[in-house]
Amino acid sequence: MPSTVEQLSPTRVKITVEVPFTDLKPSMDKAYAEIAKTVNIPGFRRGKVPPAVIDQRFGRGTVIQEAFNDSWMRFYGAAVTENSLAPLAQPDVEVTKLEDGDSIEFTAEVDVRPAFDLPDFATLEASVDAVDVADSQVDEQVDALRHRFGSREVAERPAANGDVLTINLVASKDGEALPDATAEDLEYTVGSGQMLDGLDDAVTGLSAGESATFVSTLVGGPLKDEQADIEVTVTKVQAEELPAADDDFAQLASEFDTIAELRSSIADQLTAMARLEQAGLARDAVLEALIGQLEIEVPQNILASELEARTNQITTQLAQAQLSLEQYLDEAEVGQTEEEFWADVEKRSTQALKAQMILDKVAEERQVGVDQNDLTQHIIRKAQAENTAPQQVADHLQEHPHHIDEYLTEIRRGKALALIVESATVTDSAGAPVELARLREDGTIGDDEVDELEVDEAGVDEAGVEEAGVDEAGVDEAGVDEAGVDKSATAEEPAQR
Repeated sequence: MPSTVEQLSPTRVKITVEVPFTDLKPSMDKAYAEIAKTVNIPGFRRGKVPPAVIDQRFGRGTVIQEAFNDSWMRFYGAAVTENSLAPLAQPDVEVTKLEDGDSIEFTAEVDVRPAFDLPDFATLEASVDAVDVADSQVDEQVDALRHRFGSREVAERPAANGDVLTINLVASKDGEALPDATAEDLEYTVGSGQMLDGLDDAVTGLSAGESATFVSTLVGGPLKDEQADIEVTVTKVQAEELPAADDDFAQLASEFDTIAELRSSIADQLTAMARLEQAGLARDAVLEALIGQLEIEVPQNILASELEARTNQITTQLAQAQLSLEQYLDEAEVGQTEEEFWADVEKRSTQALKAQMILDKVAEERQVGVDQNDLTQHIIRKAQAENTAPQQVADHLQEHPHHIDEYLTEIRRGKALALIVESATVTDSAGAPVELARLREDGTIGDDEVDELEVDEAGVDEAGVEEAGVDEAGVDEAGVDEAGVDKSATAEEPAQR
């Protein structure tokens, strides 16, 4: 089955494939059999209609079309393999010549990974911030634990600093209540400085059932940044009794005998988690350094599709949050104009596509494989990230088996990234080498150093390490997360011209 390749651009080729009818015969036989099962022709049993009768009734061209639709993917795949191509999308297929009984020729135009040479990964260098866990961070965790083990009692007295209040808020403007700026049964700690400017002063000295009015600037919703009259009503005053941060508390809240041991353990865990975050940043920095060394052209068709998908998702999520992009940028304090934001989205999309092409090439050249254990561990991590049971993820794969290929691609890229990072030189801002020995083969960072000390509810969460790729624009604070870059596409149906 001869095939030729015409390079239309660095990222697009036209493959011409000539298929002898002898190679098409199995699909022709299948087409005749399928048509015979669906037609009723007098004198013939269903499924037993001879090919000659089908040709006469429906035309041989119909049969050839059915046979081609059944088989082109196989011939196209063989040509891709023969010519060592790496398609990035579905091809545009066109039949260009048909000689019945002799051969059929078709072309397939497709975006492909451009040619580029990988550098020696040992030449890659990157730097990240040094790990620094301050005493104040440990203090915060100890205080959070104290609050968990503290107690509250209703206080029949005016509210004072540190009390926990239950309050109702009603905002109004020009004497009319604002329906989008009211709230009931909110819990508020006096002196925390949260919610609204002026709230602490307004509630201090109020007893249950008493109200006060003050002027403040609204901080969210459609009336954000507008001034309004705020009426606050205290419905309950509770005094919070916190245990002293001493040895008795350490024995109550943990397995440790002394407060010094508890603080040391918390510091160790914070340090371990800071190292996880540092390792994730180091991984991204190495990949960014590698991308910077290579001149890789991104297929414009794929980039345009990716940008359209991201734009639609961001727009939809902003609408769901009842925010305009201008409001989000102002609230998130990202320091960007709308034009700069979209330019950053395009830049990150381009970088992410380049990262995918690089990692796929590394995986091919290093013959990176994926086994059942890799898939099992990936399913477990997916379940953890989605806060669900691994069996639910496995059941989803059984219902949607095409997602298995996506998982395998993610795993392979992650393992390729691990190969790159383990060869690179990474130092921190103090000049010390960053230890990346625990980088998993899938590209994520192992967390075996993190003990099971239960301080996560007090505000300690492990740093989320992304899968292989360049991190997306940070818009999560508004509830807006950009879509992940599409996995390598595989053709399914011919796009006839």
